[in-house]
Amino acid sequence: MQVQIQALLAAAGGVMSGAERGAAEVNRSYQIEVAKPAIFNGEAGKVEGFIMVCRLYLRMKMREATVEEQVQWILLYVQEGLADVWKENVIEELEAGEMEYETVEEFLISLKKEFSEGEEELVGVKKVGARRKDYGGVHTGVQEGSKREWV
Repeated sequence: MQVQIQALLAAAGGVMSGAERGAAEVNRSYQIEVAKPAIFNGEAGKVEGFIMVCRLYLRMKMREATVEEQVQWILLYVQEGLADVWKENVIEELEAGEMEYETVEEFLISLKKEFSEGEEELVGVKKVGARRKDYGGVHTGVQEGSKREWV
């Protein structure tokens, strides 16, 4: 029996000590499924939950990804309504080099500021003549710099 076990271990990459076998078993059993966030449509009451799920997923599954890849992944789940308009403007600013995030946390903070309920009105997109778009009666555009306001 011992010979068979050693043969199996050798076929799997060499003979392992008891501690190495235990660590390998722990690593195999530690692979957990992590829920991806639900689509975020800009609803203020859901922004904190959305951010929390994104943080957990990024920490569990995307630690090695660049900040840019993590931000783009989060933006995949920002869809519909005013959130979609905000996302389009963020993407335009990122592609134009007008905005850059040092950390994904910086991006998540800006997302929270954009859509959180509070004493101030939602910050988002402001009218600008040259880059105005019409989305179902909501006129949007990008204000100079990175600060935007919903209209």
